[in-house]
Amino acid sequence: MGKNDLPEFDFDTAFDPDDYLYFYKDGLTDECTDKETEFLVSQFGLDARAKILDLACGHGRHANRLAKLGHDVTGVDRSAGFLDIARKDADQKGVTVNYIRQDMREITFAAEFDVVIMMFVSFGYFSDEENFKVLQNVARALKPGGLFCLDIGNRDAFMRLFAPHAVKEIGRDLMIDRRSFDIFTGRLINKRIMIRNGKRKDAPHYVRLYNYNEIQDLLARAGFEIRKVFGDLDARPLTIDAIRMVIIAQRKR
Repeated sequence: MGKNDLPEFDFDTAFDPDDYLYFYKDGLTDECTDKETEFLVSQFGLDARAKILDLACGHGRHANRLAKLGHDVTGVDRSAGFLDIARKDADQKGVTVNYIRQDMREITFAAEFDVVIMMFVSFGYFSDEENFKVLQNVARALKPGGLFCLDIGNRDAFMRLFAPHAVKEIGRDLMIDRRSFDIFTGRLINKRIMIRNGKRKDAPHYVRLYNYNEIQDLLARAGFEIRKVFGDLDARPLTIDAIRMVIIAQRKR
């Protein structure tokens, strides 16, 4: 499957900030984000001031906390709406983060960062060639020996637990996922419907799912060596039943 024959993907609708934060709020609480930030600080050994890139930073929940801890943080996202929320939150926290609106396929940083993070399954939404380009961009953005946290889904666990339909209900509002998996391309295709205040919105999208062997190969080809891998952001081991796969990789020197 090439770049021009990918499944339908309405990015702006699928990642509309208002809908996204509404339906995913249970996993985006301050308590969850504090614990995730603690994980990053621990795994990266962020005792001294570090220069950090939060790629696909969304509304800045990790970036602003890392800045609050004294780090020099840049956040990149393609959504103006998410960045507006991130900047307002930074102001409220009294921190400075360099927020940039840009597509992760087009970033041109060169050996600028000690650490790059990509959190909450923000990788895999393009063609295979473009997904690999993103990893190359990350490697180029890091200083030699710099560290990268990639937080993605675990394809092996997902397929064991695969459900073609899922419904999230908040009051009278619904998020309805109608899923299929393309075994030839490794893509989960979701013909999502959201209903809020009685109004329907279609938000079709897809994401490339990887097992450990696949992502290990991609990272190696992009210039990384994997240092650690976990089954979640609480540092539990990666197993076939772990829904998430959290990888700490290092750019080769």
